[in-house]
Amino acid sequence: MLRAPSRSHHRRSDEAEKPFWISFADLMTALMVLFLVVMSVALLSVTKTITEQEAAQSQHDDDVSTILKRFQDAAAGFPGIKIDAGRRVIDFGERAQFPLNQSFLSQDQERSLRAFVPEILRLANDDLGRRVLKRIVVEGFTDKTGDYLFNLNLSLARSQRVLCAMFPSRLEDRLTEDQQEQVRALFLVGGYSFNAAKETAAESRRVEMRLEFLGVGEPRRETAESTPVNTGTCALPQ
Repeated sequence: MLRAPSRSHHRRSDEAEKPFWISFADLMTALMVLFLVVMSVALLSVTKTITEQEAAQSQHDDDVSTILKRFQDAAAGFPGIKIDAGRRVIDFGERAQFPLNQSFLSQDQERSLRAFVPEILRLANDDLGRRVLKRIVVEGFTDKTGDYLFNLNLSLARSQRVLCAMFPSRLEDRLTEDQQEQVRALFLVGGYSFNAAKETAAESRRVEMRLEFLGVGEPRRETAESTPVNTGTCALPQ
């Protein structure tokens, strides 16, 4: 009697030939999925960072526009003083214009400049001002008469004269001690010779105050508390 061939031997042979490890194709598929997951997480992180930076920059730009508008509103109460928002400059017009080759201001001019300074300090030291305003640079200019170095020295003397007007020794409208300390901490002077001359020579012989702003996330440098500084007196050439 014939018997059917046994299948047990073939079954054991097939099982022995099956690979124990995952196939190469499956391994590559798994690695690709893992790579895509990692890249997706990384891209989301980068996108979030960029979005946060853009939002911070947008808020900073809005803050700068807001404080410039506040300066414009404050200047509206002082005839002749204008805020050039595009250049970020306080333009005093005739109140800070000088005679040819000279660096003195009349008492009326000094009084007009001094009257606006408390408004500058008020805006510079409220919450918004401390968040965005870095400093105020008093910039002196000349007309094109004379040589460059002479005018460079003259323009610097003019900016110093304006700052000196903030510290009169015996006037009723002088700034308070606290305001004078704020001026010392916040204001700088610079001379620009006849660079950025205006249409006429008279308009070019001027001083402007340029508003410099902090970068995004940059804190304003506060002055350390110390013994009060002796302001001294101004002794500039006329």
